[in-house]
Amino acid sequence: MEKTVNGFAGGQHIAGAPLTIANTASVSPELLKNSIDENIVRIRPMSTPIDQLSRCAGARSCDSMTVEYYSVDTKATETTLAVDVTDGNISDYGNDVVFNIKVKDAIFDPSETVLFPELKDPNGALITAYVTESSTDGSITLLVTSGTSDALLNAKKGAKIVRMGRAATELDVQTAQFQALPQKKSNTCQIFKMQVEQSTLQKLAGKEVPWGFSDQEEAAVIDMRLGMEKNFLFGTGKKIYDRAKNEDVYLTGGIWGQTDNSFTFNPATLSENDLISICARAFTGNNGSKRKILIAGTGLMERLSKLQFSRVVYGDQSFVKWGIEFREIRSNFGSLYVLHSEVFDQCGHADDGFIIDPDYITKYVHIPFSVEKLDLRSSGQRNTEAVVLTEASCLVLRYPNAHLRLISQA
Repeated sequence: MEKTVNGFAGGQHIAGAPLTIANTASVSPELLKNSIDENIVRIRPMSTPIDQLSRCAGARSCDSMTVEYYSVDTKATETTLAVDVTDGNISDYGNDVVFNIKVKDAIFDPSETVLFPELKDPNGALITAYVTESSTDGSITLLVTSGTSDALLNAKKGAKIVRMGRAATELDVQTAQFQALPQKKSNTCQIFKMQVEQSTLQKLAGKEVPWGFSDQEEAAVIDMRLGMEKNFLFGTGKKIYDRAKNEDVYLTGGIWGQTDNSFTFNPATLSENDLISICARAFTGNNGSKRKILIAGTGLMERLSKLQFSRVVYGDQSFVKWGIEFREIRSNFGSLYVLHSEVFDQCGHADDGFIIDPDYITKYVHIPFSVEKLDLRSSGQRNTEAVVLTEASCLVLRYPNAHLRLISQA
C-alpha cells in the first residue's frame, strides 16, 4: 500500500509503491516543473512571447490563488505650480527675500534645491532655488539662488519645477528623511486547462501520416498557451461564481491594465520623430533597464517596418533570445527588442503595442504546468485515453512605470 513517510531531515519518501510522476508531484511538486517548462518553451515560442518570457525568466510559487505583491516606484522628480506667483508671495528673509508658493504635488523637503526649466531672467539665466521650508499641503518657501528674484514674479500656474539634490550645511548631521514605501497590489491566478482524448479505435486505426496522441498534445499546448497569452495581456482580474458548477472561478488580470504609463500616437502619421519620442518615454523617468521588449500588433509593426531611419538605427540582423527571434531598434536612450504578435490583432489592438522591461515582470504559479492522465475506461465513462494539461498562474508588473503602453489614436 502506497504511503508517504517523513525522513530524519524533514524530507518525504514514498513507501509501498514505485516512484511515478504522480506521486513525485504530490511529494515534490517543483521537482519536475523545470523539465516540463523546458519542453513547453520549444512549442511555437514566437506565437506567445509573454508566456515564453515568463517561463524563461523563472517563476515564483505561491500558496494561494490570490497573489499579493508589492510594487515600488521612485519619488517624483518634477511637479508644477498650483497657483500663480504674485507680489503677495514674497516675504523678507534677512537680507534676502523668499517666495512662499504652492505646488501641485508635495514632493519637496527642506534643504533640497529646485530648478524652473521654463523660466529665465532678463539675462537668460535659468532660475534655481533652495527650499527653506515645506509642508504636506504642497506649500514651500524658496530662496532664489540663480537668476534674479523678479524672474519668479508672475510665474503662472502649471510652470514646471524640477527637484534636484540636497544641499547641507557644514554642521548638518541629519537631513529630511526619505522613505520609499512599496504599495500592496494583488492579482489572481487563473486555472488554465486543456483536455485531449483519443478513442481506442482511433489509436488503432491506420493513418496516411504519422499522427498520434503526442501530436494532439502538442496542438493542445499551442492552443492553451495562446489562450494564456491573451489573459496575461488583456485579462481582467476577478473572482466570479459559476452557478452551474457551484464553484468560484478565478480570472487573472493582464499586464496591459497594470500600468498607467501610456504613449498615444497617430498611426496614420507615425514617423521617426514619434519613434524617438517613444524611446525617450520608455527609457527616461524610471530606473528600468536600457534594453526593453516592444511587442507590436500587425498595424504598428507594419508602420515601423516602413519608416526610413536616420537618427535611430533599426538593426538589420535578427537575433534570438529566450527562444524568440527579435529585431532591434537602437536609440540614444536605449534599445528596443521588437517582436510582432497576432494576439494584439485578435484582441482589438492591431495598431497598439506594449514595451516590457523583462527585469520587472514576475510570474506567480500556484499549480505548476502539469500533465495528468485520466483512466476514463476503468471508470466506465468512455473508451478513450485522456490527458489533462493544467497550470494556475498569473503575471504581475513589479515596477509599473518601467513598462509603457503604446496606444494608437487617430
